[in-house]
Amino acid sequence: MASMLEFRTPGWNPYAVKYSPYYDSRIAVASAANYGIVGNGRVFILGLGPQGVQIEKTFDTNDAQYDLAWSEINENQLLVACGDGSIKLYDMNVNEFPVMNFHEHKREAFSVAWSPVTKDTFASSSWDGTIKIWSPARRESLHTLPVGNCTYSTSYCPSNPNIISAVSTDSHLRIFDLRTPVTAQYHLTVKIPVHLPPPAPPPQGLSPPAIPGEVLTHDWNKYNNTVIATGGVDRVLRTFDIRSPSAGPASVMMGHEYAVRRLAWSPHASDILISASYDMTVRLWTDGSTMAAQQASPVKAGIQLGIMNRHTEFVTGVDWCLFGVGGWVATVGWDERLLLWDANRMLQGQA
Repeated sequence: MASMLEFRTPGWNPYAVKYSPYYDSRIAVASAANYGIVGNGRVFILGLGPQGVQIEKTFDTNDAQYDLAWSEINENQLLVACGDGSIKLYDMNVNEFPVMNFHEHKREAFSVAWSPVTKDTFASSSWDGTIKIWSPARRESLHTLPVGNCTYSTSYCPSNPNIISAVSTDSHLRIFDLRTPVTAQYHLTVKIPVHLPPPAPPPQGLSPPAIPGEVLTHDWNKYNNTVIATGGVDRVLRTFDIRSPSAGPASVMMGHEYAVRRLAWSPHASDILISASYDMTVRLWTDGSTMAAQQASPVKAGIQLGIMNRHTEFVTGVDWCLFGVGGWVATVGWDERLLLWDANRMLQGQA
């Protein structure tokens, strides 16, 4: 894999990376000192130019930074989720301090996501077992959705601003619909046990563990708004169709040797996703949904298309560039590095 750009974050261990939805040359990295155990956080806003990757702006926080999200309404603003439970909104045109501070979570804020449809709200999830929905214009949250255990990741449905998903310690994928009455289980509409084996036997040789495990990450398919991929401590990637909560996984992808920390569906192809793991690798997959059925089982065996093993520590973040030829990926890890590389070369067998 010859075409790879690198940026180092000495003294800072990255936790998340996001490409700007406005510019193909702007990337943000959320990081923490001392691996996020104790100490400050720093978000790097980076520009990609003829001289390589350069710092455009940095913002420091008193506690570790675990996630970030670009604003969908202002190209210069982004959110950072912090270890003290706060979510901070920074503006590149304002030095040093956040323009807004949202602080209701009682424990670490671990995930943040901006609504891609109406663009007027964002969601955060926390180790305190709640998801909160916010408006960037007010300090108090609009809704609180109880999960009841450490909630590692939350996200919006890419086509419906009222539908919000979450995964957590208890091995479940939850779907909330804000259009339902709050008295009806606090908007909870779907609860899928990620670890349960499918009702029908999986394809031969595919036997994912069926014991509960923490689910650390999930993402909505960008082309099929009922399909979600999950990953976690049991090292397995699974996809689910939320219209059939009891049907088990639609596809299973196995290969990582340690926990899957982050995954992301491609914005350019309906069957392609990428995953980052504590095994220090990043892997590219097809979930098998576009391939002809080759077995009787309704569960498809996803295929690993490639592996990137240039990181030398836990890989904690991954994101796709929305622009260009549709294959550039950003990855970050605890090795204090951001790597930018072309996943198309994997698809073409050139990695």
